Amino acid sequence: MVYPKIPLAQSIIQICLAKGVKNIIISPGSRNAPLTIGFVNNPEFNCYSIADERCAAFFALGIAQQTQKPAIVVCTSGSALLNYYPAFAEAFYSQIPLIVISADRPLDKIDIGDGQTIRQENVFKNHSLHNANLTQEASVENDLKINKAINKAFTKKGPVHINAPFEEPLYQAVSKLDVDVTISAFAKEHKKISIDEIIEYTNIWNKSKKILILVGENKPDKIDADIIDFLAKDDSVVVMTETTSNLHHPSFLNNIDTIITPFLNTDFKNFQPEILITFGGMIVSKRIKALLRKYQPKHHWHIDTLRAYDTYGCLSKHFEVNPNQFFKQFLRFTIPKHSNYCSTFEAIAALRKIKHYEYLSKIPFSDFKAFEKVIPSLPDDSMLHLSNSSAIRYAQLFDINPSIEVFCNRGTSGIDGSTSTAIGAALANMKPTVLIAGDIGFLYDSNALWNEYIPKNFKIILINNGGGGIFRILPGHEETPVFNKFFETSHCFTAEQLAKMYGFEYSIASDELSLSKSLKTFYAQNDKPSILEIFTPTRDNDKILLQYFKELV
Repeated sequence: MVYPKIPLAQSIIQICLAKGVKNIIISPGSRNAPLTIGFVNNPEFNCYSIADERCAAFFALGIAQQTQKPAIVVCTSGSALLNYYPAFAEAFYSQIPLIVISADRPLDKIDIGDGQTIRQENVFKNHSLHNANLTQEASVENDLKINKAINKAFTKKGPVHINAPFEEPLYQAVSKLDVDVTISAFAKEHKKISIDEIIEYTNIWNKSKKILILVGENKPDKIDADIIDFLAKDDSVVVMTETTSNLHHPSFLNNIDTIITPFLNTDFKNFQPEILITFGGMIVSKRIKALLRKYQPKHHWHIDTLRAYDTYGCLSKHFEVNPNQFFKQFLRFTIPKHSNYCSTFEAIAALRKIKHYEYLSKIPFSDFKAFEKVIPSLPDDSMLHLSNSSAIRYAQLFDINPSIEVFCNRGTSGIDGSTSTAIGAALANMKPTVLIAGDIGFLYDSNALWNEYIPKNFKIILINNGGGGIFRILPGHEETPVFNKFFETSHCFTAEQLAKMYGFEYSIASDELSLSKSLKTFYAQNDKPSILEIFTPTRDNDKILLQYFKELV
């Protein structure tokens, strides 16, 4: 076995090994050579080389998202580390375990004019669960710092930073370890709802006839089928889900904006719940957030083992258990009661569905029409990743096959790493994976394709409307040179040359007929990754979408 000669690097690698961290994404550099030598020469680790640090961190995020275990990103000293920050912030807000290990120069080289040197310690302090600033020599103190950081990533589900100073020479290797590392165990927490809490809160539930359960980003198969059925049969309960909720039942309302956008004041008041129960990650729909902030429930309970955001300004209880455990303990003490809350909104949803299909039947080719064709074409038992801005919002308007797992970087809702994340997720999950992306997000993360680990069955459906189309549906849009250049970012680029450069199969569509034909061949092609680029009319998309909401009543 080959080990780095530097003892501190040996310690880091041996502790990672003992903790069971397997996936190591390395950003090539010199100062991190001791770590690279140690990780790459140990067959227990899966090592990946990604040159662009921002892409590397999002690629690692995708792997960690799927395995639900920490992935490690390793970089050299200097500005390389700062490029990890977008993915680091996403990991923090999406509660995804991520470990950043940065190689640094020794402390006496900081702020004296040495090359490729910045102040690396605590650089992520606003979004890091733990910062382990190591000293140059291997020691028990350093071991405990490393242990604490890795343990936090596992147990608190988020990003941590380990900063390790190395002095030259950096590339020397040895055949025997010089360290005997200290390993500290994970802190085990088994929280339950107390019987007093159950009595107190089921009394509130049993007196309430309007209970809204709103589910944000949620991992697939996390809620038992009997719990789903129980909630679906309760007349006083309305369950609203989003595309990323990965929670399905015919009675659940999964097109939130379609249902509530046409509401009048009387509808809002009828909808106003007595109890709001939330679980899962960030909510996409701005409309439901605005509605619940204005028409607040008497009680808002959030269920999450780690944190609870007061998104609606009325949070009254945080149950620090996982949602499945909560409902298992809680629902057995609830009492069925007559209510028309669920049936009222099921009737509204049925009417909206009729209007939805009526409208789609008469509109010309556009972003909206493209999504109507693309969403039903997705393969069964596949994984769908959605980029931010328009793609996730259009997807919210359609029903998605329950066998499909859906993901989107909604922690910070940025466009910067959707493709890289999807590629990492596809590698870890092994399912056929489709990314639906807008042109700006795709072009922004185009270095994601500079990656030799892209599965052959990875596919990108690129909706190219010539700019950031979402800005056309936001208040304040005017057709001016300033808007086109500085907001919409109008362009005439396509993905064709990128596809050629990176070895992707490439096809295009620009109307319904060509899209239907292209989708058939697109899914049949599996000997290399593919891009289907769909061109839609820049100046029509916003009008078609805005008119949709007017015709739902």
